[in-house]
Amino acid sequence: MIESRRSFLRALPAVTIGAAIAPLPSTAATKGEGGQRWAMVVDVQKCIGCQACTVSCIMENAVPENSFRTVVSTYEVREENRCGTYMLPRLCNHCANPPCIPVCPVGATFQRKDGVVVVDGDRCVGCAYCVQACPYDARFINHETGKADKCTFCAHRVDEGLLPACVETCVGGARIFGDLNDPESLVHQLLTENKVKVLKPEQGTQPHVFYLGLDTRFAGHVEGEATLWQPSKHGK
Repeated sequence: MIESRRSFLRALPAVTIGAAIAPLPSTAATKGEGGQRWAMVVDVQKCIGCQACTVSCIMENAVPENSFRTVVSTYEVREENRCGTYMLPRLCNHCANPPCIPVCPVGATFQRKDGVVVVDGDRCVGCAYCVQACPYDARFINHETGKADKCTFCAHRVDEGLLPACVETCVGGARIFGDLNDPESLVHQLLTENKVKVLKPEQGTQPHVFYLGLDTRFAGHVEGEATLWQPSKHGK
């Protein structure tokens, strides 16, 4: 069943609007204290849409009801008389040029030396400017804290030498996390050896979440239009 879906998707005609092949990013200016630049590669063809990543993220980060730091949007795909599904894992892209940072009036959103974009909850006033600035719909106002919230690559785990919760629980091995500055890391090797893509490349944000096997028709559709399933909005 899964293999037939993959074969179906591979057979779909290519569309070149809205996506671009991402070159291996220059990381010389983004090295952390230990020289790291964390990044994630998502192999779309390995994602089965089980939402284990979504659930583990909620549990690990105490994400409130009806809010999500990461999610897998599920699309219906039609081609002539055939119908299939397409899975698109989504999360904060931890951009090298994050538009969420300059709009914050109090400096609550910032980027660590290792490239991880985080929010200082003590400073955040909940104005939602950063939520509106994010082109990936990856931020929200936490209705329990009144602060901006988002994926942090599970920085608290990474700092202790652990993988992000979503990576550790991905049953299909679709999410690969590692140090882009380490030539021995799988992330570095995947980006060097493959033609990866990013979401909304025209935004110029230089995302550090890269996609293998991304159908170009979905590169700009991060809001979840025409989905079979998508997260419910808080209060609805």
